[in-house]
Amino acid sequence: MSPSDAVKLFAMANQLVEAELDRTEVEFGIDLGRRKAVLPDKDETYYPQFDEHVRLEAAQMARHYEIFYALETTIRTLITDTLVVSAGAKWWDAGRVPQAIHGEVTKRVQREIDSGVTVRSEDPIDFTTFGELGEIIKANWDVFGSIFNSPKAVEKVMANTLRGPIAHCSPLAADEVLRLTLSVRDWFRLME
Repeated sequence: MSPSDAVKLFAMANQLVEAELDRTEVEFGIDLGRRKAVLPDKDETYYPQFDEHVRLEAAQMARHYEIFYALETTIRTLITDTLVVSAGAKWWDAGRVPQAIHGEVTKRVQREIDSGVTVRSEDPIDFTTFGELGEIIKANWDVFGSIFNSPKAVEKVMANTLRGPIAHCSPLAADEVLRLTLSVRDWFRLME
């Protein structure tokens, strides 16, 4: 494993530890004093009007969102950093992205522009779906084959269907929480 890969694994492991500490604080209602910056409080006028069970479920789901956010963001960064090194800063337009994904991203960017909201990013990779990230890795196996041990394993991990319920505010069943944990472990195992 290269020093760069080792640093990335270390950073991802730290993110997972932080997520587990967050979960422990929520589960046991304790503050371990790890936060340096104080996050703004929830709206104290309207938020308390939501049913308590909905607020508790939201707090439980927040940790799953954090884990998946860290995983997906780390994968985007790994793809970008790796392809910049091998194909240069303009890798997105240098034939390294499957044409179908390139076209879908162009449409998503335009829809966001047309909606009148602040565009989320200037980087097109931020408009890809989780599954599309796996397709980009597989399409560039000549580069990623030195990082991962199997294209089939990458495909399996990247076929994670838990993103939908997490992103669309549906609670995860206990089995799906376990599946999320295993998916993150599988991701790290891919790079061994």
